[in-house]
Amino acid sequence: MDGTEELELHGDEEIIEVIELNEQEPGPDDLADDLGDVDFEDPGNADDEGWETEDEMEAEAEQDDSEFTFSRHNGSVFCVSLDPATNSMAVTGGEDDKAFVWRLSDGEVLLECTGHKDSVTCAVFSHDSSLVASGDMSGMIKVWKVETKEEIWSFEVGDLEWLEWHPCAPVLLAGTDDGNVWMWKIPSGDCKTFQSSACQATSGKVLPDGKRAVVGYEDGTVRVWDLKQGNAIHIIKGQDGHKGALTCLACNKDGSLVLTGSVDGCAKLINTATGKVVGSFSADGGKAKGSKDDEETNSVESVGFCNTLPLIAVAYLEGTLAVYDLSTQVLRHKCQHEAGIVHLQWEESSSVVSTCCLDGALRLWDARSGNMVSEYHGHTAEILDFTINREASVAVTASGDGQAKLFCLQRPDR
Repeated sequence: MDGTEELELHGDEEIIEVIELNEQEPGPDDLADDLGDVDFEDPGNADDEGWETEDEMEAEAEQDDSEFTFSRHNGSVFCVSLDPATNSMAVTGGEDDKAFVWRLSDGEVLLECTGHKDSVTCAVFSHDSSLVASGDMSGMIKVWKVETKEEIWSFEVGDLEWLEWHPCAPVLLAGTDDGNVWMWKIPSGDCKTFQSSACQATSGKVLPDGKRAVVGYEDGTVRVWDLKQGNAIHIIKGQDGHKGALTCLACNKDGSLVLTGSVDGCAKLINTATGKVVGSFSADGGKAKGSKDDEETNSVESVGFCNTLPLIAVAYLEGTLAVYDLSTQVLRHKCQHEAGIVHLQWEESSSVVSTCCLDGALRLWDARSGNMVSEYHGHTAEILDFTINREASVAVTASGDGQAKLFCLQRPDR
């Protein structure tokens, strides 16, 4: 049969298979068709060479750029900070109701902070690194002396929102779910409270002068408090305030300006001397907002000032890092991420800003060009917090995968 003749069938005969007897080599299309007949379940019928095995794919997914992994927590690690005096110790707080103080060089645990009743979401060193404070979600706060590894003070407040040390004294501040801000001298426990309306004090920052603190609230209000007198010097609310809960705030180096972020998708620049809003920023360039759902998905998650250039950065939950010129308030760059941004931090003495994301990656961006400098992987879940040392040589991350990781940031191209 030459392939052009018709085959005559008789009765109930049917074609089972036509076998071509030509001598030509099979072409690519023929080979592709033939693959349909291969039984891949039978390892004898397929050659594994050239195919990526499951193990190889997992290994690729488990790329780990970190220098060291701290694995003592049992559950998510929510927070991390470095000791300000030497940058040689980290403290991490986790879902296991514990905080650990550990050495960066080898991961050795120097202090285990126990006795909490809930997840430790705040853990910070005092200005001279001699003390560390740990706070859990239920409001149990403990202060430990690092050198002697002893608990020297504890106190219980309402559900804890934030915890921060004074920049130059053994004084601890905390914001709670009921809207109170507490301030204690440690270890005497002498206490002062700054009361406001019964809504969460969601974020707070002591200004560099040590005399004032800026606090953001769930109703969108921002207050500048006089720490000595105990009164609010400025209250920013209503038309000037945010239209949703405050999520984050940061101040510039001399404390003259504060940048606040909110679930309303806006960041506002406030002059701390006058209490006036002197700038407003949104990811869409300041256009009117859409629905409430749009606002919530575009919540501002983190803000910060560059120390070396007049730039600010605003990180949005939908994955945009926006860099603005502080003097003109013009959008300079939009740095897109594949997942929501959790936190940003500027390097101490450069125009590089780093971000951590829900996709588990740490990224460094050059704010002058808007280009990504480098990217670090290693976590198998979202990064919930991170911090960078003064020299910008090391980053320490805290993740939902139950691990903290140390990444070496020094590269020849830096």
